[in-house]
Order: sequence, then structure tokens, then C-alpha cells
Amino acid sequence: MKYWILALALVVGTGCAKVYYSPDAKSLASRHKRIAIIPPKVSITPRKKSDLEALKEQQKLESVNFHQEIYSWLLRRKMQNKLRVDVLDLETTIAKLKEAGYPNERSLTPVELQDLLGVDGILTSNFSLSKPMSEGGAIALGLIFGVWGATNEVVVGMEIHDRPKEKVIWSFNHKLSGSTFSTPARLVDQLMRQASKKMPYISK
Repeated sequence: MKYWILALALVVGTGCAKVYYSPDAKSLASRHKRIAIIPPKVSITPRKKSDLEALKEQQKLESVNFHQEIYSWLLRRKMQNKLRVDVLDLETTIAKLKEAGYPNERSLTPVELQDLLGVDGILTSNFSLSKPMSEGGAIALGLIFGVWGATNEVVVGMEIHDRPKEKVIWSFNHKLSGSTFSTPARLVDQLMRQASKKMPYISK
């Protein structure tokens, strides 16, 4: 039992995060009324003998999971009166993006995404994983391809784009590590706790 507890525990790296603020980030963010969360871009480092199609499907799954977890985390802060903007619901975001053919059929600039969604700003993110985060996917790939190991390495980048000025006003980059069975919920909670300390939408 002790070994399972250790295997399931999340171990977070202590590396310093890199945060960027544009000089007018706070003033621009204060004018935002509603933002949208764009589905995260997820890449998983392929291993020898990896099934590339299975890997692509896993990346899509992880994107859906991270998208939901970021949205849920921000909604909780909204309920606590700590988030100063409204967040476009995921169903509307996904439906509008799918109708526009994004991202599979066409790429869109941050300005085009904001115009399409009718928001003042968007939160974009990138997750680079050394192994799948989702427990089911991790177990499946581990059994089939032997993708096991003591830790995951996750490199995360997040940006807030302002529509009126058409630029990035805030970015957060960090590297985390966790066990093979770390979940997207645990990772996002740890990530957002750190990122929110510097995010212009979050009040203390």
C-alpha cells in the first residue's frame, strides 16, 4: 500500500517560473469584461516503437482534459470573488471554434480568435509532456509500449492576449515534474496556484 501511495503522489519541481508583464498589462486587463480559454496545444514526446496515431489521440485527450481543468479552476476563483472577469463557457467556445474549422482545418491568429468568440482577451496555453498525464492513457501506453518511468517532465507556457492592442500582455512559463500517475487536475491546480500569483485578472 505504501508503494502505491508513493506512486500516486504528485511531486512538483521547484524551478523558478518566468513571468512577463507588458508595461500596460494591469490597465489593459482591468478593461476586460469577458475572456475565453483556447484549447491547449499539447505535445507528448514520442518514444521508440510508439504508435504515432495513438499518440495523436492521447494528445487530443490531454488537451480536452487540460482545457476543462483550467476552466474549472477559474470558475472556482470566480465563485470566490477572486476573478475579476467573466469566462466564456466551454461549450460555446468549442462550438464556435469547431464551426470555424479551428484548429484542424485552419489556423487563426489571436485577434481572429478573439473576434470569433466576441471576447476582450484570450488565455492560450502549451503543454509539452514527456509522458501522458491521464492515468488511463499512461497505463495503456505503458502496457503496450513500455513507456514507464519515475517522473513526468511538463513544460508549460501560458499567455493572455489583449484584443484592442493586439498583443500579449502577460505570459507564464514553468517546468514541473510529477509521477507517471499525476493527473491533469493535480497538475493544473498546482500550475494555476503559481500562475495566479502574477495573473492580472486574479485579486488577492
